[in-house]
Formats: sequence, structure tokens, C-alpha cells
Amino acid sequence: MTRSSRSYDWGFPRWRGYGSERGATKVRLCDREGCDQPGDRPAPKSPNSPDRWWFCEAHAAEYNRNWNYFEGLSAEEAAKREADERRTASGFASSSHHQWGGPGDGTRTRDELRALEVLGVDSDADFEEIKSAWRRLAKENHPDVRPGDAQAAVRFQSIQAAFEVLRRAEERKPASSRSNR
Repeated sequence: MTRSSRSYDWGFPRWRGYGSERGATKVRLCDREGCDQPGDRPAPKSPNSPDRWWFCEAHAAEYNRNWNYFEGLSAEEAAKREADERRTASGFASSSHHQWGGPGDGTRTRDELRALEVLGVDSDADFEEIKSAWRRLAKENHPDVRPGDAQAAVRFQSIQAAFEVLRRAEERKPASSRSNR
């Protein structure tokens, strides 16, 4: 019997799906005893170890649910390890102001920084300062106070839009961070 070399892709190899070769594919099974599902989710065998378990989705979820990083440590040892890791990772938290956004400490968006510029307040101003600057500028440029002044009307609209951006940003903040300021 002769072996056929005919292809069934009709001349369009892109119609084949990935992994549609005729040979058997190797599948890593889940490392959980008795499981016959593919193990495609890695999990560390121990902290700072390159060795991995390979679990299916269900067993990976079970493993992560029961994972305790401080298992086997006393309360003092766990507190010491946590303090050491916070100390070594503190450089990442303190450098959050070096973001791509430009000026500021990274807590405000570009739109919020532009709005603060329109109102003439610092980028670290709290909402009470923002509100007082908005009231002062709105009173100076209100169309009823300056009738017929087209430039004042345009300034008033930009002041209102800037305050609206900052007010919405303040509303989005969690209540705990608003009360701390």
C-alpha cells in the first residue's frame, strides 16, 4: 500500500488550525494525583524556587486558595519577613512619581493637572482650595457680572469645565482618602 502525500488544506495553509498536525501532541497532565486534565497552569513548589507544579484550572484554584506565604513561621518571623520585603520593595512605591504622565506625583491625570492649571492652584492642592479658587474665578468672570465681555464668558466656561473635571475626580476617590486630606 502506498502512502498518500495528498494534503487536505486545498492549497490554503492558513485554513488549518494551529496544532492541526497529524502527529500526536504531547500534553502535560495535571500534577494532582488522579487528575487526567491538562496541566497548563504553573504554581511554585516553594518560595523562591524555580521548580513548579503544573495544575489544571480547578486544582490551580484550589492550590491558590490554600496558599499561605507565611506557613510554618511564627508570628514574629512572619512580621520580620514582611518588614524585610516591604523594606526591599519600598523603592518601587516611592518612585511612583516617575511615571510617563509628566509633572505631578502620579496621583492625578493629565486632564486634572490641566484643570488645576486653569484654576491657578498647585498640583497638590486639596479639594477645599480648588473649590475656593473656582468660586473666586467664577465670581470674577461670570456673564452677569461682566455683561457683553466675550473673553470673560469663554474664561467662565473653561473655569466651569475645569471644576467639573476635578469634582468628578474627587467623587471617584474612596471615602477614606477624601477624609484623610
